[in-house]
Amino acid sequence: MKRPAHTSLANMVLNGLRPEPAASGAASLPAPALAFLAWMQLQKGLSDASVDAYRNDLTQFEAWLHDRGMTLGAPSAIQRRTVQDFVAQLHKEGLSKTSIARKLSALRSLFRHLLRQQRIENDPTAGVRNPKQAIHHPVVLNVDQAFTLLGPLSSLPETAAGDAAGHNARALLALRDRALAETLYDAGLRISEAVGLDLGDLDLQQGVARIWGKGSKERMAPLGEACVRTLQAWLEARPLLAGPGERAVFVGARGKRLDRRQGARIVEALRLQAGLPQHISPHTLRHSFATHLLEGGADLRTVQELLGHARLSTTQRYTHLTMDKLMRVYDKAHPRSSHHDTEDGQEG
Repeated sequence: MKRPAHTSLANMVLNGLRPEPAASGAASLPAPALAFLAWMQLQKGLSDASVDAYRNDLTQFEAWLHDRGMTLGAPSAIQRRTVQDFVAQLHKEGLSKTSIARKLSALRSLFRHLLRQQRIENDPTAGVRNPKQAIHHPVVLNVDQAFTLLGPLSSLPETAAGDAAGHNARALLALRDRALAETLYDAGLRISEAVGLDLGDLDLQQGVARIWGKGSKERMAPLGEACVRTLQAWLEARPLLAGPGERAVFVGARGKRLDRRQGARIVEALRLQAGLPQHISPHTLRHSFATHLLEGGADLRTVQELLGHARLSTTQRYTHLTMDKLMRVYDKAHPRSSHHDTEDGQEG
C-alpha cells in the first residue's frame, strides 16, 4: 500500500528543527502550529499541496496576531473576539467568501487539535460562523460535448512503430492525451489522481483502477470498454516515451510523470481541437462524469463512492444540475406549465 512520503516539513519537525518561513518577510510559525502541520501530514495523510495551503493560512493569521502583540505560540491568549476581528479584516480587504471560509477551516482544525492535546481550554473558533456562500453549480459538458472532446468511440490516434522522435512523437502524444482525458471522464478522477496513477494501479483485464484520493484514501474505480481500449493502446506505445524505471502511467515528452498543470494544458488543447466554445478544466470532466451518471439513473450514494467524496453533501450539489435539467424539460413539455406554448402561440 502506498503511504505519503515524509516531506521536509515533517522530518524537520520530527527532528526538532525549525523550517524557514515560506516567503520572504512572512511570519514564521511557532512550534504548536508546526507540530499541527506535521500531524496533519503524517497522521491524517494530507498531500503536500494541502499542507502548504494550511501553512499559508496559518502564517497569515500569525502575522496578523504578531501586529497585535499575540502569537500562536501562546494559543490560550487567543479569544473568539480575536478570530472574529481577523475575519472582519479579511472581509474589509475584499477577500472572497470561499477564501475566508477556507482560512477559518484551517484555524478550526488547528484549535481543535490543540484542544485535544490539552494545550488550550477553550476553542476560540467555536461559534464563529462561515460567511454565507453563494451557490455555484459546477460547469459541466453535455453528453454530446463530452463525446466530441474525446472523439469517436471507434477511432484512436495512430502511432507508427519505431522511436518517439520526429513525426511519431505527435501521434504518440495524441494517444496519451486521449487516454488521459478518457480516464478523467470515464472514472471521474481528480487530475492529481490521474497523473498519480502507476502502472501497478491498473487492472485492464478486470477494467478497474486503484485510485489514491485525498488523505491517501484508496478506492477502486471501474473503467468502461472505450477507456480500457484506449489505455491498452497507450500502454503498448508508452515505452517509446517513458524514461527508464518510470512507473507513472501518464508521462510527458521527457519521459517523466505528468504534473497537474501539464494535465490541465492537455485538456484545454483537446477542447480547442474539438472546437468547444467554453473553457474546461480536468475537473470539468469529473463534474460531467457525476452529472451524467445521475442523469442516467445512478443513485447518489453510488456516485459518492465513485467520486471518493467523504461527505454525501459534497456529492449532492450535482443533484441541482440534474433537477435544473428536469425542470427545463418539464417547462417545455408539460401542458400545464406556464412556459408551454403551442406552435401558434396559444397556451396548450
